[in-house]
Amino acid sequence: MLAAQRRSLILAELHRDGTVRVTDLVDVLGVSDMTVRRDLVALHREGLLEKVHGGALAVAEPSSSEPGFAAKSVQRRQEKRAIAARAAEMVHAGMAIAVSAGTTTHALTEHLAKIPNLTVVTNSVWVADMLHRVGDSTTSVLLTGGLRTPSDALVGPVAVSSMRSLHVDAFFMGVHGMDLRAGFSTPNLLESETNRAFIERSRRLIVCADSNKWGVVGLSSMAELSEASVLITDAGLPAQASVILGDHVGELVLVDADDTSEASGEA
Repeated sequence: MLAAQRRSLILAELHRDGTVRVTDLVDVLGVSDMTVRRDLVALHREGLLEKVHGGALAVAEPSSSEPGFAAKSVQRRQEKRAIAARAAEMVHAGMAIAVSAGTTTHALTEHLAKIPNLTVVTNSVWVADMLHRVGDSTTSVLLTGGLRTPSDALVGPVAVSSMRSLHVDAFFMGVHGMDLRAGFSTPNLLESETNRAFIERSRRLIVCADSNKWGVVGLSSMAELSEASVLITDAGLPAQASVILGDHVGELVLVDADDTSEASGEA
């Protein structure tokens, strides 16, 4: 198992329980005590956990905290891939879509690259780069300008201005958090403003967010839960959250990260 895979599993265990023990991780990962300790040190240095004697604790992030793309890319990889695969089923040849920045939407791009005659508007440096490198030759990509955030999103007045004359069939949006009161949120004020511009110019809002985003509240709200035509998340979502989201979003889709099968319910 690669280091990135081990660390992703460690973070998944941590997010589920709030704490992890070295002895338990040795059994789960099938590696040595020293390997686990090195992984915990590396994750501690990245600010993704707090290392303590015998294990680690989850870090409570402030609402303005914004992890970089690299830090987020090692988290919940399997869930993000399953969400991305399901989201890709909603895209067809000839559509014009918008794609926000984020690691889950970047996973979606791997599927978009195979669909012909797409027009993709994005403020993600990573999404645009992948489509330019491996996308179908018939795909058109419009990368907005703007200020670059830690998550490699282009935001601000230039990005907002570029959306004013555009109209797209759907906007695939990644989020930092989702909550009943706060809705879908981000720690970055300019990114919030930019994503709201995308929402206004889209016929449908399709939110792609793993279940760990539930209960997380960023500094700025981008949309109410009810504004989402579809929310795609994984089956690790708590039962109470499923009920709340099912009552508020247009359609709640739960994917199984183990086999990418899904269950869906329409509100």
